[in-house]
Amino acid sequence: MKRIFVRLDHCTGCHTCELACAVEHSVSKELVAASMEADRPKKRLFVEYVPDQPVPIVCRHCEDAPCLNACISGALWRDDRGAVRRKEEKCIGCWTCIMVCPYGVIGRQERGGNWLAAKCDLCDERESPACVDSCPTNALVFSEADEFASTRRRQVEAALAPPGGR
Repeated sequence: MKRIFVRLDHCTGCHTCELACAVEHSVSKELVAASMEADRPKKRLFVEYVPDQPVPIVCRHCEDAPCLNACISGALWRDDRGAVRRKEEKCIGCWTCIMVCPYGVIGRQERGGNWLAAKCDLCDERESPACVDSCPTNALVFSEADEFASTRRRQVEAALAPPGGR
């Protein structure tokens, strides 16, 4: 199952991923229109700084997801791709999922006067997530875990290999 992986050495902290995520989760799906919607769209990933290095923090859709296990209303569920999803109509806004998320990537979003949990859904209506597609430096990668690890090993090998081979 594909997940979003972060290549820290590529992130410049431009926040394009956050903006693309919010726009993708807006009603209009348009930047200017989204900024004027009554229920402002919320991003589902966060670029933080540790201490001077930008670090995109994304939902890991954990195998043993604390948010899924803690949801008292049954609003969180796992889809056939393995992604932890939310059923908006079941969310009661108790914030239990927010309290137990080890990555702090579940937020709150207002919908029609109600506050609901907002979390990454891997942009299920797209082939790849908006944050990944918008990243100008390819710091975010939508890939299978084994494929991502293999690619990283080849990159390290190429960087460590002496010029011209042995």
